[in-house]
Amino acid sequence: MNLYMENETEREFHFSAEDTARLVCEAVLEAEGCPYEAQVNVLLTDDRGIREMNREYRGIDRETDVLSFPNVDFEEKGVFDIGEDSEADYFDPETGELVLGDIMISVDRVYGQAQEYGHSVRREFAFLVAHSMLHLCGYDHMEEEERARMERRQEEILTGLGITRD
Repeated sequence: MNLYMENETEREFHFSAEDTARLVCEAVLEAEGCPYEAQVNVLLTDDRGIREMNREYRGIDRETDVLSFPNVDFEEKGVFDIGEDSEADYFDPETGELVLGDIMISVDRVYGQAQEYGHSVRREFAFLVAHSMLHLCGYDHMEEEERARMERRQEEILTGLGITRD
């Protein structure tokens, strides 16, 4: 998988954000049975940057922890059944990789929520990556049942990687 990461903030993590993001992205793709090599873009920003994007793309004028911009229109969550007529829209012509989409994470929120929830900064970061990756794989949490299913998947994936709340 190709992961393209950019940090537009002055803040750094005490762990490799890129290695952690790659580990989580690959685990989600494996758990979801993605049959393709994939490509994901991750932008680390601050509360101001994510608020601007949230306002521009969702019409919500406030900060959030993570935004997901899926490239693939899934008919069914996590089912990578992409027809030939859609290949030009979803695959990078140079690499042949499935372009899943973009993830935008507020570094300010990663630190704040880690403290609020009493777990490590790495755990919070990994959680947000897993959450967003599931969105890129077609999941949503608009209904209670969908929210519960998505939360179970996130926990299963992170527990499998040994990235727990401890």
